[in-house]
Amino acid sequence: MSPKYTEGFKIQAVEKAFNRSPEISLTEMATTLGISRSALQRWITQSKNHQLENISDNTASLTQTMTEKEKRPQDWSLEERLKLIIKMDGLSEEDCHKQCRIDGVFPHHVKEWKQQFITGSVMSSESKKQVTVRNLRNEIKALNKDLNRKNQALAETAALLVLKKKVDAIWGNDEGNLQ
Repeated sequence: MSPKYTEGFKIQAVEKAFNRSPEISLTEMATTLGISRSALQRWITQSKNHQLENISDNTASLTQTMTEKEKRPQDWSLEERLKLIIKMDGLSEEDCHKQCRIDGVFPHHVKEWKQQFITGSVMSSESKKQVTVRNLRNEIKALNKDLNRKNQALAETAALLVLKKKVDAIWGNDEGNLQ
């Protein structure tokens, strides 16, 4: 018989899952709470669909912003990244984590973006794609050159073999008569 959990327990479990640090996986969180990962995942889905009763305002706003802003960190434009860095400048660590949850990114992404802006090594995703495409084109070009060189060597070897057979057919094979 599977254990029945109260709505309050489910809501607290979902809140803890949303407020966990980035280093803690969902599986570790579920183990800590003494439940299965699938149950926790199901409760999170229910909270996103507003199916859990008495869901707190904080968790409701978190789930709402999470569903509204399903955007991967690498999809953020440079302008959006800079705005977030400026917005988070001077906030306490707790407030930074809260803002990151609202915006759907992890604090380490913001730190990485800030460092990229400081060092000047920031590149938009389109620039990275252009560099990658250029590198791939150069690699394809080099591989095609190598393939052509090898094809020419193979054709030359085949031609020499055919000529040797023709010479042997015309003049005969004298290798055995050379005593």
